[in-house]
Amino acid sequence: MAKNLTPKTTILDAKQMARIIRRMAGEIAERHHGNLGSVLLAGIRTRGVPLAEKIAAEIERMEGVKLSVGTLDITLYRDDLSTVGPQPLVKGTHLPRSIDDCAVILCDDVLYTGRTVRAALDELIDFGRPRIVQLAVLIDRGHRELPIQADFVGKKVPTSQSEIIEVSFQSTDETEQVRILERPVPQ
Repeated sequence: MAKNLTPKTTILDAKQMARIIRRMAGEIAERHHGNLGSVLLAGIRTRGVPLAEKIAAEIERMEGVKLSVGTLDITLYRDDLSTVGPQPLVKGTHLPRSIDDCAVILCDDVLYTGRTVRAALDELIDFGRPRIVQLAVLIDRGHRELPIQADFVGKKVPTSQSEIIEVSFQSTDETEQVRILERPVPQ
């Protein structure tokens, strides 16, 4: 948990997250029925990666089709790079195959301003020309600054600007939950 943030409420526990991810996987499988082999899930670091992996596992369980899963590190594509730090940590991008003529589904934990997705689109295009790019997010919290919307949404959660959505996955945080945290009010 980030410093100076107060837990407000847990909005999803592990079972609820699993149910939502199962539904999202079903929606993706239905939308790409008969063409799942051309789908590549690209998780945006950090917590978009376990979301992409979980969606892929659910689709494989439901449809018997193993989807390609890649990882996008958008660090160098951010429009706020100068505020990240003098030497940002770049973990690298890995796409397991060419994205040319693929259906690429970007996966991220929270959709907020849209700037992360814009950076991911910029990076993705450097790797080729997908047939279609779609967006899957676990939580859509609103407050968009760019005209970006998700194609697959786990849950819409109206928030205030002072609230933070914290998504935790077992693989990155040793727990699975989604919480709302509150920033302290300046005195």
